Amino acid sequence: MQTRRILTAAVAAAVLATLGACSRVDRGGDDTAPAVDKGPAAELRLGYFPNVTHAAALIGLEKGLFAKELGGTRLTPTKFNAGPEEVNALLGGSLDAGFIGSGPAINAYAKSNGEAVRLIAGATAGGAQLVVRSDIGTPQDLVGKTVVTPQLGNTQDVSLKKWLKDKGLAGEVQVTNLENAQTLDAFKKGDVQAAWLPEPWSSRLVLEAGAKVLVDEKQLWPNGKFPTTVLIVRTQYLRDHPQTVQSLLRGLVNAIDLAGSARSDAQAAVNKQLKELTGKELGKPVIERAWANIELTLDPIAGTFPQLARDAVTAGVTKEAADVAGYADLAALNTVLRQLGKSEVDPSGLDKK
Repeated sequence: MQTRRILTAAVAAAVLATLGACSRVDRGGDDTAPAVDKGPAAELRLGYFPNVTHAAALIGLEKGLFAKELGGTRLTPTKFNAGPEEVNALLGGSLDAGFIGSGPAINAYAKSNGEAVRLIAGATAGGAQLVVRSDIGTPQDLVGKTVVTPQLGNTQDVSLKKWLKDKGLAGEVQVTNLENAQTLDAFKKGDVQAAWLPEPWSSRLVLEAGAKVLVDEKQLWPNGKFPTTVLIVRTQYLRDHPQTVQSLLRGLVNAIDLAGSARSDAQAAVNKQLKELTGKELGKPVIERAWANIELTLDPIAGTFPQLARDAVTAGVTKEAADVAGYADLAALNTVLRQLGKSEVDPSGLDKK
């Protein structure tokens, strides 16, 4: 009898363990791992670009708004020139959070099977244009021409290739990739005839190299709204250090508030950062034009992400659309917004799998 009772208990334990394991898998594997708040992190490694489309990041860094909120957590900012490089750093574990374009943000989520990163806030909407030589007046005029984007698979690269496909011009236009500063020089020399660029580079080509706007990407989205820059964080970092993530988000809220209440001060902060990072500040006409083309916003416009994922397929950058269900985790942001008496941001269903 004693032996039978032991065997019965063992079988029951095994069945319960099996059911528990099935339940974890059914609910999404690692997503069900219990969150253990380890308190404030010792360090936050933050990625960003030296672009006006990353104005919120630049303001937060220049004005010390992130550092102030982070307190004893050491802030280590790292500059990147394009999204795919930053994705590699996030997935490789050498970066904790990053301001990044929507295209690479989706790629980071897809490459890790929805595990490694989470979308936690917006930063910038708008601010990307297809600028062309003065004698190009229609999409068909681009046939046989060279069009530049910042990097293969980055946000503007996807936008350009999707637009070319929609216009029936896929394969008719030479698409190449250059760093933004090199694109400006190549356009001035006549080596390239068009470029799909983020701000301030589209404005620099217009004001410094005689380009004109053929397409403002705002024209391609409902209500002119599309996410150019968002903030993502490593999932494990979010679980381990929710207080630190909230502190980062409070700094972001303060940076965007400053841009809204003190435009000249915010522009000066961005320009100072750009000079430190690139060796050159923007002229007043350039930064004014670039600023007019962007909207700093905490809203990542999550409802556009399924379409953005499909656009990458249309563009030929990916073979299948990434499943972005469950990508957004705006709980930390909305906690901060409630504490500040501000309206919460809608995840548009992207918080559920």
